[in-house]
Amino acid sequence: MTNKLLLSLGFIAAALVLGGQAHAQKFDQLAKTPQLGWNSWNTFACNVNENMIREMADAMVSSGMKEVGYEYINIDDCWHGERDKQGFIQVDKKNFPSGMKALADYVHSKGLKIGLYSDAGATTCAGRAGSRGHEYQDAVTYASWGIDYVKYDWCDTKDINPKSAYATMRDAIYKAGRPMLFSICEWGDNKPWEWATDVGHSWRTTGDIYPCWNCEHNHGSWSSWGVLPILDKQAGLRKYAGPGHWNDMDMMEVGNGMTEEEDRAHFSLWAIMASPLIAGNDLRNMSEATKKILTHKDTLAINQDKLGVQAMKWIDEGDFEIFVKPLEKGEFAVLFLNRADAATTYSLDWAFHYMKDDISKHEIFFDKKKFNWRDIWSDEKGSTAEKLTINVPAHGVRVLRLIPQ
Repeated sequence: MTNKLLLSLGFIAAALVLGGQAHAQKFDQLAKTPQLGWNSWNTFACNVNENMIREMADAMVSSGMKEVGYEYINIDDCWHGERDKQGFIQVDKKNFPSGMKALADYVHSKGLKIGLYSDAGATTCAGRAGSRGHEYQDAVTYASWGIDYVKYDWCDTKDINPKSAYATMRDAIYKAGRPMLFSICEWGDNKPWEWATDVGHSWRTTGDIYPCWNCEHNHGSWSSWGVLPILDKQAGLRKYAGPGHWNDMDMMEVGNGMTEEEDRAHFSLWAIMASPLIAGNDLRNMSEATKKILTHKDTLAINQDKLGVQAMKWIDEGDFEIFVKPLEKGEFAVLFLNRADAATTYSLDWAFHYMKDDISKHEIFFDKKKFNWRDIWSDEKGSTAEKLTINVPAHGVRVLRLIPQ
């Protein structure tokens, strides 16, 4: 009897025994703040190989991204080979000739973590081998390779119950014994925010992103969405987000063809909404503007604030919106969004406004409590004791950090 078959039989037996225990769980120590990393899909789709992944890990370090907190290098669809006779998944030997364990070791040697993609169906979205019926085998395989993150998609899932499908993979990951962040990629079809807090560390709230400001890209049976449509689909979801369980607005398109102003707004919005920040560009040849946006420490600090509160829309004036995110130490982040195609000037008399967040239980009477503010992108400074007049470019944002006086 081969060692691999012995491993298979032993693991299945252990899974059956452990399956009878009271309650499996996810690894609760992970994703206390939204995860920061990179994913291959937006730029490379199925064109993935081990040399490119090594170069991407190198670039995450050399670009300064690792230094400011990014840690995950995630390989999306198409790394898969066939399953062996015992049902264990193999890598595509042509594109990953050294094997996934060697690649994981390389990524770890850079002080980073590595993630893989699979699917709740029998096949992935690109037609590779999915995990249905092999959840425990796949989880123990990933653990043996040193994987730190699992993105779990939702293709080929007709007649499958999403709650049980995702719970099964959660249980398999937990039983495999290696902490792996579990990213639910179910596109929001079955409202995972209502049931997945104890299942995954994040869940997608929409279909796939597309690198545009305000568009829908129709694929026939499904659509990809621009920045504003994805933002608008977050309405009503903020109460479900918090440390260890985040609303995922999808991987970012910063550096993938939008304007610099749109990229800055995109990054700032994802940050203040407490979404995971997973870059989707080619890290090896970023422009200085793209690098500056992705490594902007003040924006990352807002996203990584330990309170873990997703921003609320405070003021809505059509094409002009203001979002507020409570932060630690009584501070707040305030984002001014200009959705329109022309620049605008906005005036805000703080003293005439009141902010109350019923979910996080924060409130501000601006006529009674004063704050100093700083624009985190321009470093302009001011006080809420004075009326604010702010210029916001087309498709742009201004972001202020408020500190109690």
